[in-house]
Amino acid sequence: MQPLWYRNAVIYAMDPAMFRDSDGDGWGDIRGITKRLDHLRGLGATCVWLLPFYPSPFKDGGYDLTDHLSVDPRLGTLPDVVELLEEAEESGIRVLFDLVVQHTSDRHPWFQKARSDPDSPYRDYYIWSDEPRDDGLKPVFPTVEDSIWTWDEEAGQYYRHVFYAHEPDLNLANPEVRAEIRRVMAFWLRLGVSGFRVDAVPYMVHGAADAAEFQAGTDLLREMREFTALRHPEAVLVGEVDVPLEEYDDYFLDGEGLTMLLNFWLNNHVFLALARGEAEPVHRALGELPQPPRRSQFANWLRNHDELDLERLSESERDEVMSLFAPDEDMRAYDRGIRRRIAPMLGGDPRRLAAAHALLLSLPGTPVLQYGDEIGMGDDLSRRERLSVRIPMQWTSEENGGFSSAPKDKLVAEPVKDGPFGYEEVNVYDQHRSPDGLLSRVGDLVRTRLGLTEIGFGTHRVLDTGAPSVVALRHSDEEDGDVVTLVNLSGDDVEVRIPDDDAADLVDVLTDGEYPPDEDDPPVFRLAGHGYRWLRPRANVFK
Repeated sequence: MQPLWYRNAVIYAMDPAMFRDSDGDGWGDIRGITKRLDHLRGLGATCVWLLPFYPSPFKDGGYDLTDHLSVDPRLGTLPDVVELLEEAEESGIRVLFDLVVQHTSDRHPWFQKARSDPDSPYRDYYIWSDEPRDDGLKPVFPTVEDSIWTWDEEAGQYYRHVFYAHEPDLNLANPEVRAEIRRVMAFWLRLGVSGFRVDAVPYMVHGAADAAEFQAGTDLLREMREFTALRHPEAVLVGEVDVPLEEYDDYFLDGEGLTMLLNFWLNNHVFLALARGEAEPVHRALGELPQPPRRSQFANWLRNHDELDLERLSESERDEVMSLFAPDEDMRAYDRGIRRRIAPMLGGDPRRLAAAHALLLSLPGTPVLQYGDEIGMGDDLSRRERLSVRIPMQWTSEENGGFSSAPKDKLVAEPVKDGPFGYEEVNVYDQHRSPDGLLSRVGDLVRTRLGLTEIGFGTHRVLDTGAPSVVALRHSDEEDGDVVTLVNLSGDDVEVRIPDDDAADLVDVLTDGEYPPDEDDPPVFRLAGHGYRWLRPRANVFK
């Protein structure tokens, strides 16, 4: 039993439609994931998060679902899901599903029944109004939708949607809707999932605020956490919560709310640090984060499947990051973020990419890797909005990058073929044969990180090293001891001086390359440009 398994996990996030096509129909599928679990196991990932695979028109990458309890036929069957869960368990890999219950597709049977009959019990599953009204909400995609209200001719009313017009909001103040959510959770928990990544949590909380049974909208999270714990004590709820820093505690709820929060605050400051080549934004952001409750955790990532949303930076900081990493207008989205993957933003430089992953994996919290980033995949800016980063996995240099044997006109999306990030240049097979490649480096980092349980279970503090470009942290755990992590965000070689109390007899556990033994007193630790060194006191290494 590992009741806190998530504290020392590495999560691998993937889009099932884009990962591997096992039957040649052009769509990635559940069986394709099962057949590639060896890739995750080799990388060292201990948990996989699957983006939506439910029946859907796929107008929003599957987040516009029409059935919460089934599998889109293009992606497989329920028996395929059961097989995946069983094979993953045998491989020591846990599985998280996306829980999308803030909205549905407008093609969902619930919505079709709601719009066709004002007396239907499903009418109150959604939010209606005779006139658009101010609910204190704005469109999530302001350059695409100019209102959160759309007129439905058949219903004779407006319905609310904070996302796309084809994704009507569910009425979470309705106890019947919340009962439906519990049925969905119970169904997948019985099949063996280890929890859910919960989509659009702040909007769910907003919608639940009017529930007669609740004192506050966040009581919805207490209800979901209790329901989950009673059925699967080890299962987690990972919340997509992009809110001001001072509101984080409202979602942890002293350990009674979400298990983990996706840490948008730290993510924004990581990119500010990468843009500047300076550690200060990361050190400052860590100092400002609230301490999670004892059984809770933050989840950190470099890039996810959405745009890189920079709303938590000041306007000048946001402009600074945008001007460097998204200088062209077609690299940006929704007047607030970047629609590129990490590799193109860092110029495809393997050393910079390895250092970025070393930074991610040394941050306190649970790291989340985006599929394809471990090999430095690029993006496809010809795809609209956020779809630019949701592209087929590149397995080999063969046709379609080894993703699918289908003809191009049958593919869910065309793989990137040309340029420095095309599948002939960047793919899993070639990198498996390169011991110095990015895949090898990221794998070494992941596997070493899992052994350094001080980072996952311990506390941390920032070290003053005198080197402005170096993110320097000391992680401490009462049982396992201490770890010092150093990551150089600059391309220049630097010398790092660690305070005496923290520098005692440190030895390397993992480095980006060979470093000569240090003979200075006090010790001086050298780092190459974009280098990294993870160290432990000698007594902890050889205990």
